[in-house]
Amino acid sequence: MRGFDYGDGISAIDARYGGREKRVAVHLIVEGAQAAIVDTAHNAAAPAVLAALAERGVAPEAVALIVLTHVHLDHAGAAGTLMRACPNARLTVHPRGARHMIDPGALVAGTRAVYGAEAAQAMYGEIVPVAADRVVETGEGATIAFAGRELRFFDAPGHARHHVCVRDMRTGHLFAGDNFGLSYRETDRDGLAFVFPTTTPVQFEPGALHATIDRILALAPGAIYLAHFGQVRDVERIGADLHRLVDEHVRVARACPHAEGAPRQQWLRSGLFEVLLDEAARQRWSGERKSWLALFGDDVQLNAAGLGAWIDRGMPEG
Repeated sequence: MRGFDYGDGISAIDARYGGREKRVAVHLIVEGAQAAIVDTAHNAAAPAVLAALAERGVAPEAVALIVLTHVHLDHAGAAGTLMRACPNARLTVHPRGARHMIDPGALVAGTRAVYGAEAAQAMYGEIVPVAADRVVETGEGATIAFAGRELRFFDAPGHARHHVCVRDMRTGHLFAGDNFGLSYRETDRDGLAFVFPTTTPVQFEPGALHATIDRILALAPGAIYLAHFGQVRDVERIGADLHRLVDEHVRVARACPHAEGAPRQQWLRSGLFEVLLDEAARQRWSGERKSWLALFGDDVQLNAAGLGAWIDRGMPEG
């Protein structure tokens, strides 16, 4: 098994996204003989998810829900594949994202625009559509239950406008998708986890993200489950760090002297790497400078692209 059990029926399965360990998590919630899958990662992760369910005594027919925090393909790429494998499951998704699961053509095109067609195909493969009558739109205030265990949804823009956070009412814990940042286990120190924002294209809105973080903190969850990667606790401290680091991303974008193109992206990447290294020093992350640069290299590239898209939109606060 390539997973992590957190108790209360909640576990994370390592999707081994891009062949790398502990970068993308698929979370499972098991209640009795039924289960919910929270985010699906990419198609290559689907066999591991089904195997993990089998290890927990859950048949594919007993998967009640496949829950998407948002429809970026590192979270939703295997949704259609797993829906095929789990014939009784319903797919929950933000109302803005539902159409992209039913007809993923525009979503695939957008992903190709970010990564390139060849790389997108290699990462995600065929994105399988989901039948409209199996899709449940779960916007602000929606609730849905399986085996008596209730999940509650709230609208959570900032990273993307089609993003929800999901509260497990049994534990009070929260599934935050990408709105509570990236926390890789390599940076853990003395039992503490650390965080870095994700501002990937194309809907980064810092004001909205700050508001979402505040809403998460107001719920005071004992634990938050991140798609990148797994469970974090000490939520108030991490949230304060995340607020500060979002502001640092905004500072880098506003200071950029280049209007567009490769010079702008290079400048943004350089600025974000400096933010990253400053944070590593501040928090005394485990490891060495070169390991942090390698660990977050792809994320910094995507964050820079997200800031570039935000600049192109006139830097609205959201």
